[in-house]
Amino acid sequence: MASSLTCAGVVWAFLSFLCAAASCVGFFMPYWLLGSQLEKSVSFGTFRRCSYPVRDESRQTTVMVEQCGRYASFQAIPSAEWRICTVVTGLGCGLLLLVALTALMGCCVSELISRTVGRVAGGIQFLGGKCSCGEGMGM
Repeated sequence: MASSLTCAGVVWAFLSFLCAAASCVGFFMPYWLLGSQLEKSVSFGTFRRCSYPVRDESRQTTVMVEQCGRYASFQAIPSAEWRICTVVTGLGCGLLLLVALTALMGCCVSELISRTVGRVAGGIQFLGGKCSCGEGMGM
């Protein structure tokens, strides 16, 4: 197969794909914050949660639902900050994955990626990485 990438470009493509995959897996996992509530272990991420409290109106108590799931709707995410984080992190993961898959295609197709396209793709990756990591870094 012909490639439009140098050896460094091939390494960049595979590392980009591995980093994008790790970012996407981290985005979909509900283990961003771990703790306990009502003597049960709880965890949640931007749009998924495990072991969460629910008000039982028939008994007038709060019970823990011990299962993982996503929020029923976008508005059900507990705060505006978490909703913003969900959107920004999702966009960052999408950008990273788009560039990584394009770079992998460049390993198989000649003349797909030029030096200019490579530089633009690196800039997009940088932006995607900042979007994915920005919330955790106080940005």
